[in-house]
Amino acid sequence: MFYAPKDGHNLPHNPFNAIVSPRPIGWIATRGADGQDNLAPYSFFNAVAYEPPQVMFASTSAKPDRDGTKDSVANIRETGVFAVNIVEYAMRDAMNQTSGPWDRATDEFALAGITKAECETIACARVANAPATLECKLTQIVTLPGAANFAVFGEVIGVHIRDNCLVDGLFDVTTFHPLSRLGYRDYTAVRDVFSLTRPGEKA
Repeated sequence: MFYAPKDGHNLPHNPFNAIVSPRPIGWIATRGADGQDNLAPYSFFNAVAYEPPQVMFASTSAKPDRDGTKDSVANIRETGVFAVNIVEYAMRDAMNQTSGPWDRATDEFALAGITKAECETIACARVANAPATLECKLTQIVTLPGAANFAVFGEVIGVHIRDNCLVDGLFDVTTFHPLSRLGYRDYTAVRDVFSLTRPGEKA
């Protein structure tokens, strides 16, 4: 089949998210200027540069108690920092709990029973037992076409790695099985890993 998104897809559910998958999940921790902590998962998330290391996540739609966006973007606008926590399979239910449309006064760490810790380089909480956390300072927020679509870019200025995720000096994803987003209500976990040598590289 072929369809033009502007004309609709005539399917029971929009296939776009299922086509662009799997997508890593950025579990974004922020703190507002009022000191209120927030934690929410975003599947429009990825690393975008090595030197200096940079990441991005995109927020779509808005909450009625925020000015045309969601808590994460609103807090980052106020403070200029955020933390990206990596989601492991074992924390899937806690992550899902934090995805609800909770009001701005809700601390999702407490709501989902997640132990928090303070970041080292920024004034922000983080998921204490996450496989890894990236402490980020905002570089830019880009307004995207459509209602309440924003891409948030940040430079990684601090990295936490859980000790048992390092094997022979390598960050081993098979020690925790990172959660990834598919389409609809579907997720997957990384369990199988294989390597390829690029042309011109030594094996």
